[in-house]
Amino acid sequence: MRKAVSWSILAYLCFGAFMYWYLFYGTSGAIPAEFKGTSADPATFMNSRELLLSQEYSRTKYLLFFLSTPFEWLVLLLLLVLGISRRFEASAEAVTKLKVGQAAIYMFYLSLLTTVLALPFKWIGYQVSKSYNISTQTTGSWIKDLVTDYWVNFAITLLVVTVLMWLIRKSQKRWWLYAWALSVPFTLFLTFIQPVIIDPLYNDFTPLKNKQLEQKILSMAERANIPAEHVYEVDMSAKTNALNAYVTGIGANSRIVLWDTTLNQLKEPEILFIMAHEMAHYVYKHIYWGVASYIVLSFVGLYLISRLVNAMLTRWRGALQIPSIQSLSAVPLIFLISSVLSFAVSPAENYVSRMEERAADQYAIAMTKNNDAAVETFQDLSKTSLSQVNPPALVKLFLYTHPTILERIDYLDGKK
Repeated sequence: MRKAVSWSILAYLCFGAFMYWYLFYGTSGAIPAEFKGTSADPATFMNSRELLLSQEYSRTKYLLFFLSTPFEWLVLLLLLVLGISRRFEASAEAVTKLKVGQAAIYMFYLSLLTTVLALPFKWIGYQVSKSYNISTQTTGSWIKDLVTDYWVNFAITLLVVTVLMWLIRKSQKRWWLYAWALSVPFTLFLTFIQPVIIDPLYNDFTPLKNKQLEQKILSMAERANIPAEHVYEVDMSAKTNALNAYVTGIGANSRIVLWDTTLNQLKEPEILFIMAHEMAHYVYKHIYWGVASYIVLSFVGLYLISRLVNAMLTRWRGALQIPSIQSLSAVPLIFLISSVLSFAVSPAENYVSRMEERAADQYAIAMTKNNDAAVETFQDLSKTSLSQVNPPALVKLFLYTHPTILERIDYLDGKK
């Protein structure tokens, strides 16, 4: 146990030191010489202060990501080897004999502890966003969102864990297959209800006040065969200065949504380009492809989780303090393996997403026929979010679901 704890902490500290060096000293963030003076050069649309802030903010944000993700793994591992997970289970069993009740008590302890331990990263991220004027959210509102997020995640996780443990008790060999079969309708259900039930828990959605703009957007939607009667705006300016818009949901629950920051900060041609881009995702059925790929990946993932859990219990059952896979104390191990696998596959997922975003850009250009507005849109997105135009390779690999601003503007310049 002492070896596991010591080596895990040392590995985390070494990884954190490497990422700090890589982000702040190992890479410059400068654009290639051939792009100097072009519309992709941030020096042409940012002043010296904005350039400095974008470098500082981006690096800090990236570092927080690369520190928080393995920190989650470290916490889950320590919960196992220090016997905390086992004690949570024993405490739940002492309260009730009902399996559902035990799962609820255990998951409350587990989720509360992991949330508290992860809180410093979230708080630092919030404070950094505030200091760089990205976030405009009050502390009270931030805490409210944190609490809402906790209970939404707790309810979903409790349901998943309860069903999962029931399946494991029924079949230790094929539980992963049954879990995958049940995850398919569950994933579709969450995708369907998110726009109308989950999203409104965090923000207020109202019909777009600018009816002239709404009519233009709906006209574009009609050309794209999107069944929409309204365009919604959401009051994000109370929380952030960042820009966004999206088309979400499936079937009758599809929604076209604009952040009010986008409405307030961009000109109409830029807004129309963004909406054309978002409509492309609907036209190309990227939501459906995303759900389908998740279903396929979850099949492979659950199979690998089952094999890895069994292998680790065979070799390190005593060190991990897990009596059997049927025990609730095995939940952190399942979460740990799932998180590591998800991180490992994220570069491939991000690559596919970047291809979809490139296709959406092409669709938007074809629909709006306004390259200048598109270039200005990406320049404004970079300025308002203080994002690097040319991020480091590891950042792009693990974080970028969209092409970089440099790539997007370079593509548009080539279309002129």
